[in-house]
Amino acid sequence: MQGRFDGWKGDFQGFFFGLQVDNSKTYFDAHRRQYEEEVKGPMVALLADLEPEFGPARISRPNRDIRFAADKSPYKTNIYADARGGGYVALDARGLVAAGGRYMMDAPQLARFREAVAADAPGGDLAAIVAGLRRQGYEVGGQELKRVPPPHPQDHPRGDLLRHKRLIYWRRWEIEPWIATPEVRERVSQVWRDGAGLNAWLASLLDG
Repeated sequence: MQGRFDGWKGDFQGFFFGLQVDNSKTYFDAHRRQYEEEVKGPMVALLADLEPEFGPARISRPNRDIRFAADKSPYKTNIYADARGGGYVALDARGLVAAGGRYMMDAPQLARFREAVAADAPGGDLAAIVAGLRRQGYEVGGQELKRVPPPHPQDHPRGDLLRHKRLIYWRRWEIEPWIATPEVRERVSQVWRDGAGLNAWLASLLDG
C-alpha cells in the first residue's frame, strides 16, 4: 500500500559513521535495534511502496562476504536493495543513490551485448537511450576496456559502448532534510522510470 514510507528520520548517519570507526560485531550487536528501526525499517517501507510499480525487491544483508577479501571488515557501511523491475537504491552516511542497468554480464551475455551494440539498429537504439540519460543529468558507467574489443574496428561509431563490460546509470544525492520525507520515494521512482528504456533494451537482449 502506498504511503507507508515517510523518510529516514532516525540517526542513520550516526549509525553508519559509528560503524566506519568500529566495524565490529560488538558495535553492531550493541546498535542492532537502531539498525533495524532507523536504517533497515525505512528501506523495507520504501520498497513496499515501490513494489506495485516495480515489483518485489531484495535487501542486502549487513554482513560482508570476506572469504576472499583483503578487507576483513565484517559489516557493510551502507544498505542497498535491488528491484528487478526498477533498479538499485543505496543509502550510506553521506548520500542516497538510485541506479539501474546491469552490473554484471556473464561471458555469453557480454558476447550478445557487443554483437547488438555493433549492429546498426539495436546499437543505434542503445546509443540514443544512453545519450538521453546523459542529457537528463545521469552518470553512465561500465566502460572498463581501454580499447575496442576484437573483431570490431577501433574507429567503430559506437566504440565507447563496445568498451563496456557492464552498463549502469545512476544519480546520487547528498543527505539533506528531504531524506526524512516521502520525497525519497518520488526521487527513486523517477530514476527507475527514466531508466526503463535501458532496462528493457538490456532485458530483451540478455534475458530472452
